[in-house]
Amino acid sequence: MKKIVLTFAFAFIIAGIYGCSNKSGQANGQLTGVSDRPDWGAINPYGMLYIPSGTFHIGQSDQDINNTMTQRSKAISIQGFYMDDTEITNNEYRQFVNWIRDSIALTMLDAYVESDTEDASGQKVLDWTYQIDWTPGSEDAEALSSLYYSGDDQFWGQKELDTRQLQFVYEWYDWKAAAANNKVRGGKGRSEFIHKDKTGVYPDTLCWIADFSYSYNEPMARNYFWHPAFDDYPVVGVNWKQATAFCYWRTKLWNDFARNNGQTMGETFRLPFEHEWEYASRGGLDNSPYPWGGPYIRNDKGCLLANFKPGRGDYPSDGGQYTVKVASYHPNDFGLYDMSGNVAEWTSSAYYENAYSFIHDLNPDIRYDAKEEDAVTLKRKVLRGGSWKDVGYYLQTGTRHWEYQDTAKSYIGFRTTLTFLGRSMGDFKSN
Repeated sequence: MKKIVLTFAFAFIIAGIYGCSNKSGQANGQLTGVSDRPDWGAINPYGMLYIPSGTFHIGQSDQDINNTMTQRSKAISIQGFYMDDTEITNNEYRQFVNWIRDSIALTMLDAYVESDTEDASGQKVLDWTYQIDWTPGSEDAEALSSLYYSGDDQFWGQKELDTRQLQFVYEWYDWKAAAANNKVRGGKGRSEFIHKDKTGVYPDTLCWIADFSYSYNEPMARNYFWHPAFDDYPVVGVNWKQATAFCYWRTKLWNDFARNNGQTMGETFRLPFEHEWEYASRGGLDNSPYPWGGPYIRNDKGCLLANFKPGRGDYPSDGGQYTVKVASYHPNDFGLYDMSGNVAEWTSSAYYENAYSFIHDLNPDIRYDAKEEDAVTLKRKVLRGGSWKDVGYYLQTGTRHWEYQDTAKSYIGFRTTLTFLGRSMGDFKSN
């Protein structure tokens, strides 16, 4: 079977170099700066909210005595950024999955804008205006038959997409390693810091069954990701690598549109680092134990304020047996929904128990690209927020937890962030 994967070359933004002319001040001998620079104003990514720069205290509340001994509270500053107002939903993640599917299909159909046209990565440019005819028996469908299960892998003769073929290959640049070994200091060349990763993008739907022994969850495994009833529910069954790949794909989607419309490209979408997530979760309430303030997990009417496990063996009292639709509860003061409960969320940060003792107080960020041969402890990534199956302790804004980066769970999802370029939103005039 012919196996095709898609390569995404990370787009670097290179400043233009202008020749000598009157515009560069050559004629009058004045220092005027380079003219004709692109305009830049405040962007407003769809579904994201602006979180202003600020300072807050990280760490557990004083009531969590054991953890405060190893995770001592510390004041840090966070640069402004955008964050998704909800967790990434099934339908949003499905856009990623379908893009990979269609990219592979267009490649198999040899559908390019021009046969000799290539992009910056050396790949031919796909013709996205081409309408693929998926109708059974059509010429396109016959040409794409290898994308489907066949023979003994078919179930009841149904025509189903072989999701194992949905592979995404992307490149990324290790900025931290490059800074430590740059060529000016006699270090390695640039190519040493350009890495390539490949991952399957389809969620592990069987996690609903694997996560719970002696528990009937097959209906969720069969329906949760694809059925329209769950379109606005948070995507789960996505491991850390897949969540990271989604960020690179979203960056490509954004940059391709900007490039084709003569706009200036900006920063990259990414997973939040854990203290960026914690800062956003607190909603400007520095010492609050929960996104809504606290100290209780019920309001004055006795209603639970998040989707979690409020009692032993009690899952539905908060209104949801499993996950619930995103934005089912009130947002915090930044306007962010579900920063506690529903699903726990991946961050970009590597997990170390004593990280608070050595992290910087300016945008603290600990990352480690774990290799396949690394010890399992090096593959731990920080989780935040707690989930529908967790008790109230994990809902606290300062609670840290972890999971291995190559595992997918029915209670872990994610949301993305985008660093704000500029000092503050007030620097830009509203349109």
